[in-house]
Amino acid sequence: MFDELLDKDATALAALIRCGEVSAREVAQAAIDRQQAREPLIQAFCTPTPELALAQADAVDAKRASGQPLGALAGVPLAVKDLICTAGVKTTSGSVAYQDFVPEEDDIAVERLLAADAILLGKTTAPEFGYSGVGHNPLFPSPRNPWDLSKTPGGSSAGSGAALAARMCPIALGSDGGGSVRIPAAHCGVYGLKASMGRVPLWPGCRDERYPGVSSWESLEHIGPMTRTVRDAALMMSLLAGPDMRDRHSIPCSDVDWLASLEKPLSGLRIAFSADFGYVAVDSEVRRITTEAAHRFSRELGAELEEVDPGIADEAATFSALVAFESDLTGMRKMQAELGQRMSPHLSAMLQHDWRAETFTDANTQRKKICNQLWRFMQRYDLLLSPTLAVPPFPLNMQGPEIIDGRMVRSDHWLSFCFPFNFTGQPAASVPAGFTSDGLPVGLQIVGRHLDDGLVLAASAAFERIQPWNHISPASLGVVHE
Repeated sequence: MFDELLDKDATALAALIRCGEVSAREVAQAAIDRQQAREPLIQAFCTPTPELALAQADAVDAKRASGQPLGALAGVPLAVKDLICTAGVKTTSGSVAYQDFVPEEDDIAVERLLAADAILLGKTTAPEFGYSGVGHNPLFPSPRNPWDLSKTPGGSSAGSGAALAARMCPIALGSDGGGSVRIPAAHCGVYGLKASMGRVPLWPGCRDERYPGVSSWESLEHIGPMTRTVRDAALMMSLLAGPDMRDRHSIPCSDVDWLASLEKPLSGLRIAFSADFGYVAVDSEVRRITTEAAHRFSRELGAELEEVDPGIADEAATFSALVAFESDLTGMRKMQAELGQRMSPHLSAMLQHDWRAETFTDANTQRKKICNQLWRFMQRYDLLLSPTLAVPPFPLNMQGPEIIDGRMVRSDHWLSFCFPFNFTGQPAASVPAGFTSDGLPVGLQIVGRHLDDGLVLAASAAFERIQPWNHISPASLGVVHE
């Protein structure tokens, strides 16, 4: 009888629990029941935690019964990507090397959400150490896209996106080193936000040198909210943001009122839109859907929209070199020697590459150039819009399509819109923009100036008001069956 509660957003669900209309245990049990019913189809969770979820829910109910105030996420079921550490709960990073690893401490982001009385529904599947834009890894079955079970949900926060789209939980944590929050958000028809670099502190992920593979991507990685509504993402950011001494990149966040940002009008803003950045091969339906969505900002929201390219070129090689540079090559090569063919082939290929010092220094110099190009471009515009991805969801267990819009491309070309904003640390979100003729979700990327996270949220919320998406679900389309 409580199943329908899981279709509510986190804000509404927490309010019901705080006022006593429903107990946290009832919500937790409903989430567990739905998870158990849908997991055989979706395979989003690599480590479900039903006993822990019920224990945490009972603790929330006990707090309320004793008159203690409840946190902002009182009793809300939360999914956490398997790259993000959870104390006492297995965190494998999708690798055989860590298949039995149980962290002693929570990541800062998990720590903060649990302190706000969220309950952990489980860990969600990700590719090995996050080195991929899709979801398969050597340990677990591939997560499936709830809109079409033969398709990828995107990655690397693959299971988090799939769990949200399948309505097993209202909120999830993902991480984004080259698009890994925005990619599954776009492919799964949900909302994903990569805040400015340093807004959400990271520890131990990317920072703890004891764990090869886990300790990679230090200057690229972000942890961010994945939700079914923009308001829930703003609520999560109000809890996640703020400095921590364990992360030297973390910054003060008092300049943003996360929830108040949602009401900011867009009239008079200068917005740039590029359907292809001047070089990206883009699926024709993705181009049409995102172009139509972008023009709604001028037609209905009062912004000034200009179709213009930001002037950056194809920097995939720069991205690959920076990822390798920030990886523990010594530790991971030792791991590779021990694992052999039990390591993902694309990860093994990266480790076997004969990297040269000049490749890394050239990539770092090129990164500076891109950062400078983009801050100069953003002097003329308040926001930049683009497709989040170059293609709709594609079949499982491939890294990416090699033909897009009639062009032969690399298998990572479809990710071209995402990773430049990990170079710059700018805030970037993916909002659901519409559906292809086959009923597959397409995302629109909204990018702000450095530290202008509030405006990205405002634009996301404004678009959600004129083109809401949370009422449309795979269940209503007949893909997910109970």
